[in-house]
Amino acid sequence: MNKVKNILLVGVGGQGIILASKVLSSGLIDAGYDVKMSEVHGMAQRGGSVTTQVRYGEKVYSPIIGKGQADVIVAFEKVEVLRWLEYLKSDGKIVVNDYKIPSATVLSGKEKYPEKVIEKLKERFDNITVVNAADEAVKLGNIKAQNIIMLGCLIKALGLNDIDWNKAVRENVKEKFVDLNIKAIEKGMELYLHI
Repeated sequence: MNKVKNILLVGVGGQGIILASKVLSSGLIDAGYDVKMSEVHGMAQRGGSVTTQVRYGEKVYSPIIGKGQADVIVAFEKVEVLRWLEYLKSDGKIVVNDYKIPSATVLSGKEKYPEKVIEKLKERFDNITVVNAADEAVKLGNIKAQNIIMLGCLIKALGLNDIDWNKAVRENVKEKFVDLNIKAIEKGMELYLHI
């Protein structure tokens, strides 16, 4: 049976979601999976929503994930997960970064940033992992590494830690950031273990 896994990565422009998806796809392809990836940029350069969909398995025919089909939603910004919950399977997993990026409408005062997002998610879902990837990335020396920390958590959540992720990082990241991102992916896998 061709069991296809569906991963939805969501966040805000500038968080490195597309890079994380490329590293993920690269590692999966190297491991012999058929992989399809699609990406949507919604005013990404202005802090708007960005999503990528990655589907992998023995044979994948479409890059698009339908509602109620995502095995895992990875949210790089905590409010973004709320926009995409209808895509999660009933037994799906959520990996969320406890990180806040106010939207333009929040910054302008037209809307309020939702309160207690994490608490509300924990009330509704059993299979949720909350990570403070920003603090962990700062400890590694660069807050921008939080995307790869989130990727490390996802890898562990999917049980894909036997793939050569260091190779996938080297193939997709500028050379001067390779060591940082290898540390970040390892940190993400470690964090998932301790939650």
